[in-house]
Amino acid sequence: MPESNGSPAEHDLDAVAFPKLDEAQMNALARCGGATLKRYASGQKLIEAGERDFKFFVVRSGEIEVVDESGDEPKVITVHGPGEFTGDVSHLTGGPSLVSAVARGDCEAYVVSSEGVREIINRFPDLGDVILQAFIARRQLLREPGHFTGLRVIGSRYSRDTHRVRDFLTRNRVPYTWLDLETDPQVKQLLKQFGVSEADTPVVAWGRKLLLRNPSDRELAEALGIRRPLEHKVYDLVVVGAGPAGLAAAVYGASEGLKTLVLERAGPGGQAGRSMRIENYLGFPTGITGRELAERAVVQAGKFGAQLPVPTPVVGLTFENDYPVLKMDDGEAVTAKCLLIATGCDYRRLVAEGCEEFEGSGVYYAATTTEAPLCRGAEVIVVGGGNSAGQAAVFLSGIARKVYLLVRGDNLHKDMSAYLVRRIEQTPNIEVLLNTQVKQMRGDGHLREVEVVNNKTGETRTLKTPALFCFIGATPRADWLPEEIERDDKGYVQTGPAAAQSSRWTARRQPYLLETTHAGVFAAGDVRAGSAKRVASAVGEGAMAVMLVHQYLGEM
Repeated sequence: MPESNGSPAEHDLDAVAFPKLDEAQMNALARCGGATLKRYASGQKLIEAGERDFKFFVVRSGEIEVVDESGDEPKVITVHGPGEFTGDVSHLTGGPSLVSAVARGDCEAYVVSSEGVREIINRFPDLGDVILQAFIARRQLLREPGHFTGLRVIGSRYSRDTHRVRDFLTRNRVPYTWLDLETDPQVKQLLKQFGVSEADTPVVAWGRKLLLRNPSDRELAEALGIRRPLEHKVYDLVVVGAGPAGLAAAVYGASEGLKTLVLERAGPGGQAGRSMRIENYLGFPTGITGRELAERAVVQAGKFGAQLPVPTPVVGLTFENDYPVLKMDDGEAVTAKCLLIATGCDYRRLVAEGCEEFEGSGVYYAATTTEAPLCRGAEVIVVGGGNSAGQAAVFLSGIARKVYLLVRGDNLHKDMSAYLVRRIEQTPNIEVLLNTQVKQMRGDGHLREVEVVNNKTGETRTLKTPALFCFIGATPRADWLPEEIERDDKGYVQTGPAAAQSSRWTARRQPYLLETTHAGVFAAGDVRAGSAKRVASAVGEGAMAVMLVHQYLGEM
């Protein structure tokens, strides 16, 4: 078992992560999923770290040792005995194995494919819950300090490429250890070991092997095996965007038997996925992080067979015989019987002198654990008056010495939920500066100070800071859409009654509530004109869209 610090919470997580199946559960497992009973000699390797489509093993007799080979020396994570099993969420999401597994002594085990694991989970709910909860808990344990090294990212905290690599790995739930050029004592030795210099950073390594030097997102995804080739050329439902609306549609579509594909440019979760605390989402009274919500949704969608290869940026949409055809940035194309546009929004870029120079090296459009090290013990700035800005300010107040919340208007209550306003007012190290905007940014390769101005009095003030976080409204991610899909004057996609009034509407019937001006093409979530711009409503629209997809397919 993994080393424990003895806390009750960790013991509980260990119990969930490493359950022991009883005889009835073992018999049920043996009856489905194409399980076969096989014998293995001591020392035989059953799973190789990085392996795709690796098998799921349930020990009948003997033991299987699970090993982390990502550090300087191999380290045993746990040993599975009779009734215990290997595996984690990668069986459902299509990712590669993060660990290796070896027979310890002669052993006998049931062997099941990833597709068989999905069958077990869906056919035997009680057994499936045990397996699924174990998978989720194991991934959580891997992220605990000291349990797992994972990829090593070596780079400067002030490098925008280091930030980009770390952000991509975080958004795609890839465990990694970051070694900061500025502060980590191991860095010089490791760079020498890998035969690279500081100028080559950021670099990504696995164990004693250098994998990549300053990779693009696509290079990183392909090297890690998280971007899989598409299984089909025609899907019942293609969803563009993996925010709350897109993930909800993936879960409901795949669970109802639709061949479902989700195309996402960067990583699951959308804007909501980067929130460190969502407190007003139904069913989570103590709140939930956007990352955890997105991770659970990805596993849930994978459980039912939805595909989510990342990154797969969509650059164009055309129509052939009325079917939507989506073109990716690598030239690959896929056809959909129905299309759901769920691309959400991007935060608007801050317009201020010097801002562009520091984006990714002091100016950020998300406040997550990736950016947090810059803020420890420092004074930081959050710009914006909505819920995202409020959540960021509260999160950062637990890390930074002081948080300045800059609001252009004169009333914090105008665009922010009351519970967040109260929390901000009760947090002593958050100072709210109303009627205030950013005028100029200065630094020497990374942000050092920000000049702000009161837009009523004209008074200026200089704030020393290494980090500014901007949440000043959003623009819809809809510039890839053709003119057949009508948008309003702000770029949001028109649906339902608004689409019915357009000369571009393609059918004789009235459009469904979430249907765009092209029949069979739907929109949900923040990208849709008139949407509520809340997580709960986006999830609801994603689910509703699948119901409408079924109605449309029934017409064909």
